[in-house]
Amino acid sequence: MDAGTLEARLVANPGLREGLVLANGLFDVLHVGHVRYLEGARAAGRSLVVAVNSDASARRLKGPGRPVIPLEERLEMVAALGCVDWVTWFEEDTVEPLLRQLRPAVHAKGTDYTEDTVPERAVARELKIRTVIVGDPKRHASSEIIRAIQSAAPQGPREAHGSRPR
Repeated sequence: MDAGTLEARLVANPGLREGLVLANGLFDVLHVGHVRYLEGARAAGRSLVVAVNSDASARRLKGPGRPVIPLEERLEMVAALGCVDWVTWFEEDTVEPLLRQLRPAVHAKGTDYTEDTVPERAVARELKIRTVIVGDPKRHASSEIIRAIQSAAPQGPREAHGSRPR
């Protein structure tokens, strides 16, 4: 759901903001570290909205060739997780505008951050949004999984997915 629609739902039902947690990320090649991060985020409040970086944002942050999985599919995978109540996306490089728009009670970040390194920390403090660091130690990375898959792939021409030799 787009952020405007989500904001309208929160305005229409003010009680939904109580205990609302915002988590965010690329979620490009979803892995167990992402699941543990989102489960930890959900445990920090009553409901969880996950904001996923758009394809353009992912390219700016991670470089050419990323994301591997398009936004619509990343949104669908994250939405399928039982700990997630709502999923939205954002075009910017940080979720500062979403923090201002949605005004969650909690902003959850993964263990690759500390409270002092969270990019949105100043906005969260200004808006009195509690920041929590959740998830398991950073032992999983989509970038490493992508590199491992690429190095294991045979070199040379590839058949198109679903094609059959004639």
